[in-house]
Amino acid sequence: MRRRQVLSHLLSLPVLAEDWPQFRGLTGQGHSAEKGLPVTWTETQNVRWKVPVPGSGWSSPSIVDNTIWLTTATENNTSLRVLSLDAATGKLLTNTEVFRVKDVGPGIHKKNSFASPSAIVAGDDIFVHFGFYGTACLSSNGQIRWKQTLKYEPQHGPGGSPALFEDLLLISCDGLDAQFVVALDTATGKIRWKTPRGKGNQAYTTPLVIDVAGKAQVISPGAHHAYAYNPRTGKELWYIEYGSGFSNVPRAVYAHGLVYICSGFFQPVLFAVRPDGMGNVTKSHVAWSYSRAVPLTPSPIVVGDELYMVSDNGIVTCLNAKSGQQNWQQRIGGNHSASPIAVDGRVYFLSEEGECTVITPGQQYQQLAKNTIDERTMASISVCGHALYLRGDRNLYRLEV
Repeated sequence: MRRRQVLSHLLSLPVLAEDWPQFRGLTGQGHSAEKGLPVTWTETQNVRWKVPVPGSGWSSPSIVDNTIWLTTATENNTSLRVLSLDAATGKLLTNTEVFRVKDVGPGIHKKNSFASPSAIVAGDDIFVHFGFYGTACLSSNGQIRWKQTLKYEPQHGPGGSPALFEDLLLISCDGLDAQFVVALDTATGKIRWKTPRGKGNQAYTTPLVIDVAGKAQVISPGAHHAYAYNPRTGKELWYIEYGSGFSNVPRAVYAHGLVYICSGFFQPVLFAVRPDGMGNVTKSHVAWSYSRAVPLTPSPIVVGDELYMVSDNGIVTCLNAKSGQQNWQQRIGGNHSASPIAVDGRVYFLSEEGECTVITPGQQYQQLAKNTIDERTMASISVCGHALYLRGDRNLYRLEV
């Protein structure tokens, strides 16, 4: 009897969802294995819940174990906070002030916020980053474990999110005054290594850890250059130069043995780089480059043999990821900051005006839907539990069939 009861209990447990623990999901590249997700929605259709989010911020939801983690800024951006919500209901669980800012400085870029970097959830640790205002680790009940402040001066406010590698929290810090990459001990917040970059300019990118022939590399684009480092030591492995590129935001993507990197202002270029070189590999390891309608803000995404990207002014381009040959280019409209996601055989592009264009990936443009909510949207969509989580400027939505 007891055995049958245990079996019945196991069969009644919900199927575990694929978590979305960081910016751009489990792999950091915008993919999810979830199925049964909505193709269409409105303010009322396929909305399981919609709840107000205190304060303001453009961090994407990070979701693990049915809990959503967000950062936000309240009290005229002087209170930098971490929120947790129940994913099933949207109920607010914790609301913790992490940093109190006495002087927010000259302000931020109109497309930015004081809470733009997304949290990373790893077990009972929640790592949050508010740029030069501070970095911290919290427990799952909202208690602060440690704080760290990294000194640099970006012109446009907090930007890129951290990345996690083993027991290290990796952060790109590119200001007008100093440019470096740093690794913090995840248990204590102390600096384990710090590698200066060559003198450059500001950037707002998120590192990406990749595996190259069994060895880890952390890819960190910055102003004028993109670098690869040994994530355990901070030793520089290789780099490429791209002239005047700076203030870049997109996270790199890795597929087909190539790292795809966007160079930033003023004329963005997409570079496909073989990551097996040493030193300056600009002339030897750039497999191809492309310079038409390349994004300044949204990250690219690779689905199968195709690479997709949307420019800030709403032009979607599909390239062959191996050769760089253009398959098609389509204007979908709107302004774009959010990075696209690929899930359930579809690619989703979310505009700043609250409109999401859904397409079927392939060598020809095939639009499935255009969906609109009544809010400004700059945070990237997150995916977990057969649902899409969409953060607007006032509310967080759970979209579900």
